[in-house]
Amino acid sequence: MKLVTFEVQTVLGRFSRLGVIVGDRILDLNAAYAWHLNEQGDPQAKRVADVLIPANMREFLENGERAMENARLMQEYYKNHAFAENEGLNGEMLVFNLKDVQLKTPLSNPNSLRDFLAFEVHTKSGFERRKEPMPQEWYELPVYYKGNHRTLIGPEEPVLWPQYTEKLDYELELACVIGKKGRNIHESQAANYIAGYMILNDISARDIQGREMKCRLGPAKGKDFCSVFGPYLVTPDEVGDPRNLRMTAKINGETWSDGNSSTSHWTFEQMIAHVSMDETLYPGDIFGSGTVGNGCGLELNRWIQPGDEIELEIEKLGVLRNTIMAPASVKTVSVS
Repeated sequence: MKLVTFEVQTVLGRFSRLGVIVGDRILDLNAAYAWHLNEQGDPQAKRVADVLIPANMREFLENGERAMENARLMQEYYKNHAFAENEGLNGEMLVFNLKDVQLKTPLSNPNSLRDFLAFEVHTKSGFERRKEPMPQEWYELPVYYKGNHRTLIGPEEPVLWPQYTEKLDYELELACVIGKKGRNIHESQAANYIAGYMILNDISARDIQGREMKCRLGPAKGKDFCSVFGPYLVTPDEVGDPRNLRMTAKINGETWSDGNSSTSHWTFEQMIAHVSMDETLYPGDIFGSGTVGNGCGLELNRWIQPGDEIELEIEKLGVLRNTIMAPASVKTVSVS
């Protein structure tokens, strides 16, 4: 399934809803399930639907496999018995054209965001630029930093250029979302804890990041202002092998980066096993892979500018498109 969070305009304002992609349409899972239960004679159809398939992605993930099974049920039901658009219990729409709604980041309120350094080419290039040797510890531990999980945006939303940087960068990454609670998870069982995969554009202010990390701490302001996820949360059964996905980045239609997830040294299963040692993972935790080799402007010595359109594409996960927007007044700081 391709699960989405989408926004609709109503007379009462804008609302975010949980949906599943079916062709060129989005089925509102919560509203459709309430309608389905009512058709079966459930007198508490709306209340039950709000519990079993909530309209919020994180709450949906917290309901585990039962929620996934109900979502698949509604997807298949719609494929075989198309709903009328306004068949909801109170006349609400159940089905939307993709072009008529705004897709948001699939998971707007994750519990946490951890971003790893899984790709050797990207990691090595960083140490080479700093004229430092590649540490042996990188091959022994899947290292990560914790990002700001409250500054996430989604497809087609503008990326605001921070006033304190002169060098903004994209980063082409794969992300997975944890689907159930676990602790001390063995690597052989870790795949069972993955709810799905997304594209991640880990936007970075490179000049500030470089200064911060000279102090052996961070990144902080170099990263925390924005991370882009989307357009879908794609379930593992639809992705297949997550270590065989082509990954590309286009800037204004020109291909800058072209890689493959197979080149990662660390797997998500290894990351999950490592993080969960004496630490509990929760549904809605996000793990980023780190940047695929040559998957950012820093490695290529090519720099995005205000007004540029960035398109990140990962096979089976869709295209994540955003435009860089400068603030009205850009204030810069010394980067010496």
